[in-house]
Amino acid sequence: MMYWHDGGMSGWGWFGMSLGMLLFTALLVIGGVLLFRALDRSTIHPEPPTPPAAPSPTSPEQLLAERFARGEIDDQEYRKRLAALRDTAHP
Repeated sequence: MMYWHDGGMSGWGWFGMSLGMLLFTALLVIGGVLLFRALDRSTIHPEPPTPPAAPSPTSPEQLLAERFARGEIDDQEYRKRLAALRDTAHP
């Protein structure tokens, strides 16, 4: 006898065959995606981001204005020091 169960398949047989086809199809899709990603990579590596430029040297008046803006010195102290800086800058 060549065929078992008169050529029919039980419920477990259908389940196993369906699960096998799903796994096979998933492997084909995953393999295709991985192959596409491997071939799509460019051979030129992107340049690393450039570090931020070093801050330019600030003038004494700018430093004084920053201290005033941060609240380290009050208005009276700011004006006094600013006048002193301007007097020494232009004799």
